[in-house]
Amino acid sequence: MLLKRRRARAGARARRAAEATADWADARLPLSEGGGLLRKAFPDHWSFLLGEIALYSFVVLLLSGVWLTLFFHPAMNEVAYEGSYLPLRGVPMSEAYRSTLEISFDVRGGLLIRQMHHWAALVFVAAIGVHLLRVFFTGAFRRPREANWVIGVTLFLLALAEGFAGYSLPDDLLSGTGLRIAQGIMLSIPLVGTYVSMLAFGGEYPGQDWLPRLYSLHILLLPGLLLALVTVHLILVFYLKHTHWAGRGRTNRNAVGKPMFPQFTASSSGLFCMVFGVLTLISGVVQINPVWAYGPYRSDLISTGSQPDWYVGFLEGALRLVGPWETVVAGHTIMWNVLLPSIVLPGVLFAVLYAYPFLERWVTGDRGEHHLCDRPRDRPVRTGLGVAAVSAYAVLLAAGGNDIIAFALDISLNLLTWVFRISLVVLPPVAFMVTKRICLALQERDRQRLAEGEETGVMRQTVTGGFVEDHTPLDEEKQYVLGTRRLPAPLAPPEGGGPERPVQRLRTTLSGWYYDDGVDVGEPEPGAAGAPGAEPEPDASAGGLER
Repeated sequence: MLLKRRRARAGARARRAAEATADWADARLPLSEGGGLLRKAFPDHWSFLLGEIALYSFVVLLLSGVWLTLFFHPAMNEVAYEGSYLPLRGVPMSEAYRSTLEISFDVRGGLLIRQMHHWAALVFVAAIGVHLLRVFFTGAFRRPREANWVIGVTLFLLALAEGFAGYSLPDDLLSGTGLRIAQGIMLSIPLVGTYVSMLAFGGEYPGQDWLPRLYSLHILLLPGLLLALVTVHLILVFYLKHTHWAGRGRTNRNAVGKPMFPQFTASSSGLFCMVFGVLTLISGVVQINPVWAYGPYRSDLISTGSQPDWYVGFLEGALRLVGPWETVVAGHTIMWNVLLPSIVLPGVLFAVLYAYPFLERWVTGDRGEHHLCDRPRDRPVRTGLGVAAVSAYAVLLAAGGNDIIAFALDISLNLLTWVFRISLVVLPPVAFMVTKRICLALQERDRQRLAEGEETGVMRQTVTGGFVEDHTPLDEEKQYVLGTRRLPAPLAPPEGGGPERPVQRLRTTLSGWYYDDGVDVGEPEPGAAGAPGAEPEPDASAGGLER
């Protein structure tokens, strides 16, 4: 009996202490507001996992990068290698390259971690790129997510810079070749190119200061910016709520999906374990960047068949496709064959990426909020533009390895270069037109399915001797998705028939080009269940509903 009383008193004291601690923390931290956050709905669709893969690859990058920092020495002073890799014994090299060899051969688990870091970098950039494509093709960049699109494009740009910086740190012959190309790009900048190169390399190329500076960028500045922007990006995703695909009970005013805790947390943790496991497996069985095979960097040597990592391959291809084009102005040589593909092209590319949400809003006049994803077929012009851009990127990426392709296929390098030049001009417009026609054909197919139902594969013979195929009505979910698609109208000319200003005329013309083609499948009656503007129906199978 006495023991039970002591236990009861101890339990009461523990409860009072817990309550006092919770009250103290809640007065200083937003704990009480966190309950609703834990029930926030996250839509369950495979396309939304692309951003999570990028996030978890970034986590692997941070963990492996911190480990590598303990063993890497970013110094350019020349030393003689005396490590365990016999073919390079006694070869003079920089201390940075020697420490890279020591990580690979003398530090336990070093080669695995170094390859994991490299593979995670490739997956990180790829996941960001594919995630941006998903956002573009589904229209998830529209209001109110324009700021998040700008942050995503900035993350992609920083990831490219971070990848190039890390790729150059080992100071091997392959990365040194890429660094020499970067120095040539700096020199191509009119008027200030020489000063930019001297500032970056601390004097005449190659200098002694570039490696410590690049190392500081790689482990401090760029990761800090990436981490800050990823944090802001996630905060905006929480604040603005996630986009979701059209369906019964899903509107622009709610978010339907799994609650953050425990369902989404459990599935997302499982995805992190899968990403970490796959990267570890690949790093253990697939060799990447064997710096010992290239040897230390020497400015008078270049490795045969040099290829950069894939994410800068399009710049390499652009450099190879532009012919020898130079102009002398007032005694200054402008190297168009380097300036255009390496500075102007990426500058225009990222300028268009940054500006596209605002350009589309200006052309279409659409200023409403959008939380439902577009199906790519429902926006044929936008989808066509995206496919055209991807096709141009694919041509440039393939052109970055034109020497390897020519050697492997035993064809003329000059002929292959001209094939890529013509393809870069012809393929994107063809891809745009074909993609637009396919989207319109899919829209027509949707209207046919909505009117006639789904084909069953069962054929019947009519009384006249012909054959027809049986159809079954679509289920309610498919009918909702197909039947509630709205066909936007292009901007109309100003009322009164007065003359349009040139800017207004351009906007009206572009709006007509953007929206004129489309197949209207019809809409349900206003107020009907599932109709736009009707009260959303909760979806019991979705796991959660947020209004």
